Amino acid sequence: MLRLGIDVGGTNTDAVLIDGDDVRGAVKASTTADVTGGIVTALRELRQATGFDPAAVDAVMIGTTHFINALVEGERLAPTAAIRFGLPATRALPPLVDWPGRLAAAVGGHGYLCQGGHEYDGSEIAAFDEAEFRAVLDKAVEAGATSFALSSVFSPVNGEFENRAAEIIAEQLPGTPVSLSHEIGRMGLLGRENATIVNAALRDLADQVATGLTRTVAEAGIDAPVFLSQNDGTLMDVDYARRYPVATFASGPTNSMRGAAFLSRLPSCAVVDIGGTTSDVGILQNGFPREASADVAVAGVQINFRMPDVLSLGIGGGSHVVRDGTGAAVGPASVGYRLGREALVFGGSRLTATDIAVAGGRAEVGDPSLVAHLERSFVDAALAEIDARLAEVVDRMRVSAEPVPVVAVGGGSILVPEDLAGASRVVRPEHFAVANAIGAAIAQVGGEVDRVYSVVPEQRDAVMDAAREEAVDRAVAAGARPGSVEIVDVEEVPLAYLPGNATRVRVKAVGELSLGGHDA
Repeated sequence: MLRLGIDVGGTNTDAVLIDGDDVRGAVKASTTADVTGGIVTALRELRQATGFDPAAVDAVMIGTTHFINALVEGERLAPTAAIRFGLPATRALPPLVDWPGRLAAAVGGHGYLCQGGHEYDGSEIAAFDEAEFRAVLDKAVEAGATSFALSSVFSPVNGEFENRAAEIIAEQLPGTPVSLSHEIGRMGLLGRENATIVNAALRDLADQVATGLTRTVAEAGIDAPVFLSQNDGTLMDVDYARRYPVATFASGPTNSMRGAAFLSRLPSCAVVDIGGTTSDVGILQNGFPREASADVAVAGVQINFRMPDVLSLGIGGGSHVVRDGTGAAVGPASVGYRLGREALVFGGSRLTATDIAVAGGRAEVGDPSLVAHLERSFVDAALAEIDARLAEVVDRMRVSAEPVPVVAVGGGSILVPEDLAGASRVVRPEHFAVANAIGAAIAQVGGEVDRVYSVVPEQRDAVMDAAREEAVDRAVAAGARPGSVEIVDVEEVPLAYLPGNATRVRVKAVGELSLGGHDA
């Protein structure tokens, strides 16, 4: 199977061609402001380097920063109505209550409360009031909302109210984007609701991006299905991405970690992924990124859908380096995608971390003579600063005192020393610079269930079987080939503080992606 993997980062757009387990070619191109321009360049250079026939490509996998960048920047967000079913409870904390003011305004600031919701066991808090909901819907439309985020208390246990509300919106406003919290987030009302609002606000952009990416691939002469990378290291097809753009937020570091596992053959290790602007450090467990166990903040918004446990550091290949007393300060400011023309070794005038790596003998890029004038004591101080900060982050991510193997990937990983404190060894595999695109190309398709069940002993097996079946169904819906899906993780946590044998069950399933007639 011939796969094309593309990763669009803030600095570079990487593309790789993989045939089975063989990396046939890899290229880097500068990311452009319109993003698709960088993809076009990368595809052209990859074809020149490998001579591949576009018609022979079976699938294209893309990791993109489109959506998280839109949220961080507070731009290109659709006016969104956040409607929650929870009254008479939850009144004290209305929708958008914990959002930064700038972002709340960017999505329109439309929050509404309705009667309804359920208890953890699926029983109603209050009945669904259709007249009330239709009145709220009219208010939201009058206020300018063009996308809807529906949440209900304990909807992962019982999504009835969200589904009924979605049916009414489809009837009254055909074609309007609707996001349902029980399909997006986990247990925990505010985090799940926030994730749903973010998703709804990105739906219009997701449609534009999906169309643009598909068109760009087609214009390159490639007639193959296009998939996007998800936060957990799995894939979703383009139509799924149109409905759930929020699932792409952490695809960059996740792809790098999956690519690191593939290249190093180390399924369990620490991964240091250094790009042009930041370093992302995560832990691989059985070939997949360790997931965050609690809510994570994205652009100041607490969300609780699946995300990898990653720590980011403002050090990259393009980081500014300046004197700091007798030492050196590195980052967080960066030249980003301008590295190729602004760094000293490339004839520019800005001293960057890449220049320091070249001057210190860690890398051979550009023209070393252009940094020969740097004082050795200053170079050593800058390298020591980089080493100490990287080692600190790796140490924070370890779960034991034992040193762990560290796999260094990303174009900026030339900054990582051969001997890093806290690492049993440092591995820099072949094709390390494009591990993110490789991670996208090898990704599988997954589905997950995270729900609270009332589990009585004699029904436990039936409950667990139902959860497994739903996880498999979700994986297939996301693009997995039926029959290839396997359960890779099962978590069962009794909730002792709730009556009725309440148990939180999380099941994750993963399978090979379905290519229809292209399936191997």
